Parts: sequence; structure tokens; C-alpha cells
Amino acid sequence: MWNRLIKSRSFYAVVLVLMLLAFALSQVKLETNARPLASPEAIGQLSELEDLNIIFILIDTLRSDRLSAYGYSRETSPEIDALATDGLRFAHHMSQSSWTKCSMASMWTAHYPVRTGVTRSEDAISSEARMPAEILQDAGYKTYALWRNAWVGPSFGFSQGFEVYHSPRASAVPPSVRREKPTTGVAGTDWDIIQSAKDFLLTHGQEKFFLYLHLMDVHQYVYDQDSALFGTSYSDIYDNSIRWVDRLVGVLVEDLDRSGLREKTLIIVASDHGEAFGEHGREGHARDVYSEVVTTPWIVSFPFRLAEPLVVEAPSENVDLWPTLLDLLGLDPIEGADGRSLRPEIAAATGNAEGVEVEKRFAHIDQSWGRKKVKPQAMVAVTDGPYRLVYRDVARGARRAELYKYESDRRESEPIGVSEPEVRKRMIGLAQSYLEQDPASWGDAPEIELDEAQLQQLRALGYQLD
Repeated sequence: MWNRLIKSRSFYAVVLVLMLLAFALSQVKLETNARPLASPEAIGQLSELEDLNIIFILIDTLRSDRLSAYGYSRETSPEIDALATDGLRFAHHMSQSSWTKCSMASMWTAHYPVRTGVTRSEDAISSEARMPAEILQDAGYKTYALWRNAWVGPSFGFSQGFEVYHSPRASAVPPSVRREKPTTGVAGTDWDIIQSAKDFLLTHGQEKFFLYLHLMDVHQYVYDQDSALFGTSYSDIYDNSIRWVDRLVGVLVEDLDRSGLREKTLIIVASDHGEAFGEHGREGHARDVYSEVVTTPWIVSFPFRLAEPLVVEAPSENVDLWPTLLDLLGLDPIEGADGRSLRPEIAAATGNAEGVEVEKRFAHIDQSWGRKKVKPQAMVAVTDGPYRLVYRDVARGARRAELYKYESDRRESEPIGVSEPEVRKRMIGLAQSYLEQDPASWGDAPEIELDEAQLQQLRALGYQLD
């Protein structure tokens, strides 16, 4: 009987159909709508979820206007867009610097750079600062971090509160992966981070966890053949790398779906700074604080789906990120923070509350941060209502101030100081007052001595250091 069956044409037809069906199912990505549908009011009830996990995805060097979710014409980010489609997006978000260490110190402490004191290559976060990971650890979270950028290494104080703060071992880079940025010097790819994250979830997924992933391939202009969709110019390759990293984010989210963790995990996507493409005569970052290098995304995806995407149009900044999340989680605030919880703005976006008057926003870089023998040269951007001022030290103690009508000139292409002298004067006063602020309650930032191995690792990122 068995011999007759395997010799029949119908047997092979059935086998072929089953094989094709199995292949088709293997190509279908798991849908995220297994998560329950909820109203926006559920955001205010996150603190009631006892087993809520947190995954914080920091995509280094990602400017928001290169994401489809923020209106970009190219489809660079379908996976990240999907997180925003049934989640929360902050439409007008800024970082505190265009240099990773300075920016991340402000993000984690919710203090502006002038108050953290982390503005030069040798500066570190004080051990007296209470970091979000410490607050989450005290609240019972297992805290785990995976990073590839040496500027957020443990020697600079960024490991505070993490049980494990790990830079994964670099795996062999497949031939399909291209790395065309001239300054590429970081081994491996972000796949190493994603694979390590998957291993963590396999081992600790049943515990309440906080997982921080610091991805670097957009910074390093890494992409593969399947992501090479947008050409070969410097700007095109940047978009290709976003598409590549976006796919890696999708791999992680799919793993959460498959394991059943998606329904009890809060996912945050943010960045430390953007990237310039000649808008003000420069390419790259870590040199100034014009809008192209400090306009970044902030997207929150919940363990539930919203029927319509929720968009906060009120201005926000990275110093607001952790005050907001800690507030939503019902945890202790960061004492003395410059940032504030944007819970009222989120409520206003749902139509259930009045908006809050917009606060002034600041971005800051020391233009000589990597040159120990050169005196500090502060460059500060102040955003206040419709205006933005870029204020900086120049040669021989002189200062330059450029005023823009930011509301209608997002690219800061037409200075208007001549036509608005009183506004310019007031904004200069704000910049000067900012620079005169006292340090944070924990005092000045400690300085560490970088050895030659550390200097070489940091130079590999493309920075010139004395």
C-alpha cells in the first residue's frame, strides 16, 4: 500500500503543495496586532502593569527627517514606522548635543550639558548622579546594556545601574555587508547587538527587564546589498544604512512577537544626534549644533496598540525622555532635572487636556572638546517659541550670534538678526544665562585619563583627539 501511495501522482502533488505552503508561511512576518487594542488613556495606566519590560533602542547618528514616519519621501524605515503607526511619536524633538558623550550624558541624567559638565573628551558622569538604570534596578528590573560606541563606555560613567554593561564580541562581517564610510573603524556590525539581545531574551525573557541597545551602523554607514536602495552618494549611503538598521530592529521586534513578550514590553526608539550633509558647510557631526545635527526621533511603542497614531506636536528634547518615561511608569523622578515629564503634552495630544506652555530648549557643544591644549569654545543653540539662536565663541574671545525664524526656516538658511535686533538681544541673554548656570547637585564632572588603547578606540570612530 505504501509503495503504491508514493508511486502515485497525487502523492507528489500533495507533497508539493505542502512544501509551497511551508515556504510561503516562512516568508510571512508575524503580525503585531496580537497585542490588544487600547485607547490612549491606557498610556496613563502603564504604572499598573507589574510585569512591564522596557527595551530602549538608541540608534546613533539618526536624524528624524530621514525617517518615513517623519515625512521623508524615501521608504527608509518601514519597521520603525510600524512602531509609530500604533504608538506615540514626538514630532519636534531635539538632542542636547551633536557629540555622543555629551548628548548621552544629558539624556541619562536629564540635565543640560552645562550642568552635567560632560563637555570635553576627558569628562565623565559623576558617580553621585542617580541614573535611570539605577532607579529601574531599585524597582526590580534586571538591567542589561549592549553597546558598540566607546564614548558610552563604562569608564565614562555610563554603566551605572546596569547589572551587565557589555560590548559584544564582533562576528565576521558577511560579504554582502558594505562599509563605505572612510572613517569606519568599529569591528562587527549591529547584528552582533541584535543577536546578543535575542540571546538575552531567550535567557531572561521571563524576568522583568530593562534592555538598552546602542546601535552604531548608521554612524558607520554600514548596509548590505538588500538595503542598497538609494544610490551611492554620501547622503544615499546614509539612507541605505538606516534601511539596514531598520531591518535589524524588525528582527528584534519579530522575536518579541514570536516569544510572546511583545504584549508586555515597552519599546523606545531615540537617537543621540543627527548628521550634516553640507547644510552649513560641513558634513558629519560633533562640530556644531545647527538643527540638522540635533533634530532626532523619539518613538514609543506600547504593549498594546492604539487605533490611530498618537503624535505630540509640542516641542520636546532628550532631557525630557527619562523624566517622561519614569513618570509614566510611576517611578521616582530624577532630582534636579532640567528636563520634565511630558505627560501633560501626551494627554493634550489625545484631546483630553490642555497643552503646557513650551519651555526654552538648549543644545550645546564645546567646539574644542577633543583638544586638551585648547581652551573651551562653547557653541549653544537656544530655541524659544518661533525663534532659534546659534551662539558661539570665535577667535580671540569674540562671539557670534545667528538668529533664525525657526518656525518657518527649519534649515536655518536665512539669518534674521538685522530685522529682529531686540529678539536677537533677548536670545543672546538666554544663551549667556544658560552658560552661567551652576553645576548639577553632584558637582563638577570628574576627569579621567585616557590611555593610548582608549584613544585609539575613540579615534577609530573618526574623531581627531590630542
